[in-house]
Amino acid sequence: MPEPVPASARIASLYRYPVKGLTPEPLASTALKPGQTLLADRRYAIENGPSGFDPAAPAWLSKPHFLMLMRDEWLAGLHTQFDDATNVLSIRHNGEVAARGDLETAEGRAAIETFFATVYAGQIKGPPKVLTSPGHSFSDVARKVVSIINLSSVRAIENMVGAPVHPLRFRANMYVEGWPAWSELDLVDRMLAIGEIRLKVVKRIVRCAAVNVDPDTAERDLAIPHALQRRLGHADCGIYAEVVTGGTVAVGDTIATEQVELL
Repeated sequence: MPEPVPASARIASLYRYPVKGLTPEPLASTALKPGQTLLADRRYAIENGPSGFDPAAPAWLSKPHFLMLMRDEWLAGLHTQFDDATNVLSIRHNGEVAARGDLETAEGRAAIETFFATVYAGQIKGPPKVLTSPGHSFSDVARKVVSIINLSSVRAIENMVGAPVHPLRFRANMYVEGWPAWSELDLVDRMLAIGEIRLKVVKRIVRCAAVNVDPDTAERDLAIPHALQRRLGHADCGIYAEVVTGGTVAVGDTIATEQVELL
């Protein structure tokens, strides 16, 4: 059984993922807005063959429609960087800049698409296409959320699998230090307070095979969901939360738990 969540913990790190499946980008701080993801989090995705996504009427699609780590572990071998000021994505492959393009222009998107179509022609299902739509997030869930991982739970998984587990396998936005292992799973419907910011926990995260991929080596070297299911009877690790009251959050901030008031 998980231990009770303590009164407070701290934010150990923050990350965003501008392009679904590609490189995490660390943040020292970030703005959180009610009902929104982190700035530019999953703002883009790369379609893996025709998906029917309509930028003029964006609707949530499940991740198999896109390049993603659950199936395409070779993505972890790429090193990408997105620049907010220019909307330029740079891709480094084998230590060299292999592609660069402004993802808000047809020409820039074509440069990125050509890279994937050429280098990974035998590993993708169909023509790659960079997708985006203003305000849309290509998250694994339909609602706009912040994903949170408890680092104590990651250490508990290390004990289960008998090997080091890089926290970035879980591709979270916020990593928290100070909660007992698995206590975060009991926070559904609770409120998290970070100064004036309020996040409501809405769902536990069910892990898929993406977490089996080492983010440094791009090797599929562990079986984490299987280990969780065997030891705990479920494959959950982490929580999703919706921003209720916004503000600026930073690494090192205290994160406290509050009981949701019943109306």
